[in-house]
Amino acid sequence: MSRGHRPKASLGQNFLVDGNLQRKVVEAVGAGPEDVVLEVGPGREALTRHLQGRVGRLILVELDDELAGRLEVRYGDRQDVEVVHADILETRVAELVTDPERLLVVGNIPYNITTPILFHLLARPRPLALVLMVQDEVAERIVAEAGSSAYGALTVGVQSVARARKLFRVGRKAFRPVPGVDSAVIRVEPIRPEPLDADEERALRRLVRACFQWRRKQLRKILRDHPDLSVPREEIQALAQQAGFRPTDRPETLSPEGFVRLARALPSEGREG
Repeated sequence: MSRGHRPKASLGQNFLVDGNLQRKVVEAVGAGPEDVVLEVGPGREALTRHLQGRVGRLILVELDDELAGRLEVRYGDRQDVEVVHADILETRVAELVTDPERLLVVGNIPYNITTPILFHLLARPRPLALVLMVQDEVAERIVAEAGSSAYGALTVGVQSVARARKLFRVGRKAFRPVPGVDSAVIRVEPIRPEPLDADEERALRRLVRACFQWRRKQLRKILRDHPDLSVPREEIQALAQQAGFRPTDRPETLSPEGFVRLARALPSEGREG
């Protein structure tokens, strides 16, 4: 269908051409006839061809004008396939389905906007699961453990609201054009029930951003002196006891669960920033 389409570097287009890996990604989604699946950037149908007819409803969100047009031609008369010609970052995913928390999401997403797409897809109400092809280095950061060199704001941002696993690595030669890095497939499953309410989650994002901006400093100094937090000195020891850290610890030693406990315990000044 997509012969003659020239990949666009501006859209981060690297198409998965290995058929066995295509099927392996689709199997990782675990979708069946009762499920609704949203595919981000279907492109040349590497995954679409294995999903269509297999799931109850398939939603294809494609930004590329030419590829979206071809998808419309191919699937326009199908009741079980919907083509959305749009930027996923400007698409309200929850409005595309009746039950957003049962939605399954899959996609080979552009390396240059992986983090914005990931957090956009994890916005409330969160889907049931995401299966995404990302740069291998980014996958390692997402699933990293506290204290490791890969652990950082991305890790905490994802693991504080979801469970993430790296399923398998994908070599660069499985794509056309061949990218300069290897990839990996991750599965991200939001935690139910939500560990934080909306206000606590905003406090968590502010906290994590501040901590990893000053990641070489001790937590007591960050909490006390960072302009987005400004926690009174006399309250820091109590916060440390509630969240399970020592004031002299640095951010990379605090687990995602510890960040969640700390976000809950922050005084109102620290929550509001």
